[in-house]
Amino acid sequence: MHQDTWTPLMGPTLGTDEQLNFTIAGDANTPFLSWFVGGLQAALARQGHAFLKAGQAESDAPAEQLPPVRLVLNVCDIDNPRPIHRRGQGTFVVTIVEGAENQRDIMRAAYPLIVRSLSNMVIYNTLVDGVLESHFVTIEQGHYTVRQGSDEQLFFDLIYRRIQPLACSHLVINNEFAPTLPEALWQGDEATAQISLAGKKLDTMGLLPAAIPIQEYLSERELRHVKRLYGIGGLSYGNLSARALHDASSFWMSASGVDKGKLETVGRDILLVTGYEPSQLLIRLSVPPHVEPRRVSVDAIEHYMIYREHPEVGAIVHIHAWWRDPIPSTEVNYPCGTYELASEVAELVRQAPDPSRAVIGLKNHGLTITGHSIDEIFQRIDGMIVPQVPMS
Repeated sequence: MHQDTWTPLMGPTLGTDEQLNFTIAGDANTPFLSWFVGGLQAALARQGHAFLKAGQAESDAPAEQLPPVRLVLNVCDIDNPRPIHRRGQGTFVVTIVEGAENQRDIMRAAYPLIVRSLSNMVIYNTLVDGVLESHFVTIEQGHYTVRQGSDEQLFFDLIYRRIQPLACSHLVINNEFAPTLPEALWQGDEATAQISLAGKKLDTMGLLPAAIPIQEYLSERELRHVKRLYGIGGLSYGNLSARALHDASSFWMSASGVDKGKLETVGRDILLVTGYEPSQLLIRLSVPPHVEPRRVSVDAIEHYMIYREHPEVGAIVHIHAWWRDPIPSTEVNYPCGTYELASEVAELVRQAPDPSRAVIGLKNHGLTITGHSIDEIFQRIDGMIVPQVPMS
């Protein structure tokens, strides 16, 4: 590592004490929902977070005149979930439902509710053999469970602890495009050719589909919502990047929502990342002036951090699969594209015996693999990949 020259990347204000203004949408029209929402509201209040009444949160006044709402508790009838339309990207929506007793197939029961309610997380509550289980399911297919014990306050504090880190995370998914890519690179270079070939290899290896086939849980209409609203569930999953040959401070990366087995057009399928603007939480890109660009992968901020700190890293591959041997893994299922997830992955890369050849697990999600080149990464992953991501 190059710790003598490394300085931390400036990011958003972080911390567990961040103000989490919240509101409640919908009606707690059953005794259970009333009890659950009341207990969670009390837990939020114990942590000093401010409750905003629906009128304050949903006023027609200009957004800059309203206090920011970071969290919406969306209380829903499981058969008719209410969709929440956000004022901004920083609003985290948690849909709360009372499910059927002894529900065992939680993903099939809960995952479609994320799409129907336009939320980031669903808390699916079910009594299993008389014990309340609160299941947390995220759009990234994370799945956690909190079981009620004898201490009611502790139970709701545990519920809060599952929500707070994700609700206070910061998305870095906005892009700023500059039509400044040199004409010599409009058709790409050796690095973009390697990325294109690697996408085809992942396709033939069967590693582009999601580790959990969400199409089994969603109708065609719901799947279209996932593609449009969350930037996942598209033609293929995962992403690839390689350090630019003409400028070591920039890197090429696959776009979001494109078929990774057909990465062909520079500026549309493969983009050049040139920087990160922390004050605006956006990624800067250089594109050809004649191409209508697509967004770069939501994981660009993660790759940016790794390339910036480790000059010896020449390529990064992210797949929704797992490693045969034990590997270090992130602890929190932060949303994809957040500064917090990127920071956690970057820290694990930093701790690796060789950061330029690291294999890092993303909890309930997949792998980030660094290497000297894309070819070198593929040599290392041969025979080491397990398609099924372990869930916890």
